[in-house]
Amino acid sequence: MPVRVILDTDTGVDDALAILLAMRSPEIRVEAITGVCGNTPLENCIRNIHLTLSVLDARVTPVVAPGEDRPLVRELAYAGEIHGDDGLGGVTSQVDADGRRTYPDPVQRPSTVHAADLIPDLAGRYPGELVLVAVGPLTNVARAVMKDPDRMRGLREIIIMGGAFETGGNVSPVAEFNIHADPHAAQIVCDSGIPLVFVPLDVTRQAFLDAGTIDHFAAEAGARAVFVRDCTARYVAFHRQNRGVNGCFLHDPLAVAVAAREDLVTTVPARVDVETAGDLTTGMTVSDLRSDRWGEPNARVCTAVDVQAFTTLFEERVLA
Repeated sequence: MPVRVILDTDTGVDDALAILLAMRSPEIRVEAITGVCGNTPLENCIRNIHLTLSVLDARVTPVVAPGEDRPLVRELAYAGEIHGDDGLGGVTSQVDADGRRTYPDPVQRPSTVHAADLIPDLAGRYPGELVLVAVGPLTNVARAVMKDPDRMRGLREIIIMGGAFETGGNVSPVAEFNIHADPHAAQIVCDSGIPLVFVPLDVTRQAFLDAGTIDHFAAEAGARAVFVRDCTARYVAFHRQNRGVNGCFLHDPLAVAVAAREDLVTTVPARVDVETAGDLTTGMTVSDLRSDRWGEPNARVCTAVDVQAFTTLFEERVLA
């Protein structure tokens, strides 16, 4: 039976790829997709969810619900230089030879239920079954925990794309974007008592999609691969200029893959906390993966990934 999943996302480029992978994975049943500010403003995030779903042309699509439009404490900090002003690498302004938008605004409208209400409602409806895959800042998740901690503890687990443990960060020497964007929310989640799985930069930086592979599938396959090529063009250019690689990292799709196929990764138990007050270390995920002497484990942290198996899975399900 497929795993029931809520995908909580700040829909930038790799978030869109994560949506495609989730919807194309038979091991997963996506019950809802909830939006949160992060890579792009909430309004863009919700539009991008619907736009990505429209590429699939699916007969049945999950509930889409808006969530928080700002962090709990910190100031807003978007990632437009990486994901474009629209969050999808500029595809919302892309036009064809006749001047018509290639990806017009979708006609679908989001639910009127707030994400922080929908998440615990579904957790209560499916106790012990529902997996929350959080691939953006944890603001919605923290709000839900604060509103209804008992029903939230009915979640089977929360899979978090976030953190940097034995590698450097991507917004500071020690912090990863999703955690850094709302560290106070992340700490609330760490203290929630819900089983957590961290999918950090340590493994997502190994999950790499080559630009040549994208172009090959876009030339040979259909609408999904063309959409991936179009929305990743700016993202790939950023990686080429700033990371020295000709392609892009599949941060968020790897978190979705863990929900579908946990055998793709190796995990270790750990106590994870988040620095919320440091001048230089805000958003740092603090842990010792070598031992449990710093506290009772509250999470499992992914430390290795079967790169070939994951990239093959992604190509077959999203690009082919």
